[in-house]
Amino acid sequence: MSHVCQNCGACCARFRVSFYWGETDSMTPGGVPESLTSPISPHRVAMRGTEAKPVRCIALVGETGKSVTCSIYEQRSSTCREFEAGSERCIEARKALGFGPLPESFTADPDFQVPSSSPMTPNSAVVLT
Repeated sequence: MSHVCQNCGACCARFRVSFYWGETDSMTPGGVPESLTSPISPHRVAMRGTEAKPVRCIALVGETGKSVTCSIYEQRSSTCREFEAGSERCIEARKALGFGPLPESFTADPDFQVPSSSPMTPNSAVVLT
């Protein structure tokens, strides 16, 4: 089954993905690999590739707008876990990258859970750069 996020990746190629440094694997076993982050303040880091334009998260694999996965899906930050497919931010990112509207068949389901085997999440909170 293909989820709309796996055919998009706009959030990972449009916004800065920043979060508390304590979510990295240097502080939290199984956390975001610290080697994939850059410090942006004394207490926050950003995923490399999202801290400057052009934006593309280092963990994003594939071609945006076609087929993408997250190489650290199981270790992703709370920022990514909380982003909602179909949210205003999602639509903003899709528009900015020229992807157009979500498919008519897509409806945001607050109870939707991406299977743990899925390489991409519909949830990623991001900061516009």
